[in-house]
Amino acid sequence: MPQIQLTPAQRKVHRADAHHLDPVVMIGNDGLTPAVVKETDAALKAHGLIKIRVLGDDRAAREAIYMQLADQLGAAPIQHIGKLLVLWRPQPEKEKTADEDRMPGPREFKVLKFSKRGGQKPEVKHVKVLGNQRLTVGGQIKRAKPKQKSVKKRAV
Repeated sequence: MPQIQLTPAQRKVHRADAHHLDPVVMIGNDGLTPAVVKETDAALKAHGLIKIRVLGDDRAAREAIYMQLADQLGAAPIQHIGKLLVLWRPQPEKEKTADEDRMPGPREFKVLKFSKRGGQKPEVKHVKVLGNQRLTVGGQIKRAKPKQKSVKKRAV
């Protein structure tokens, strides 16, 4: 996959976002191994914007690793300062499964009923309200009414 090309303004925004990040991938003296590439790919999928620390002292080798990772993983090279490399790749959209049968869960409320005579403790009642119910001001549970349809929509 070819690397992503970004404008200088986009690169600047990603550089600012990466400032507080810690390195999530470390590349040791063995260099760029398949395990490192796999781990970097997993980190890009999970985070999108990552920092990589290269432990080697050779600047040319670090630059080669930086470009090779960007090309192999289809990422955008953001920044290379010292032994830190910053890569960015847009995160894939997560598929959400929509459960049509799913209803809101029950909610618990505490209803206080004060006595008419002063000086007594209020009566505390714990009530569980389901998704299609509501709690009135007086502490009663009412079922929700079905939504009204217009006359024109009912005729269709």
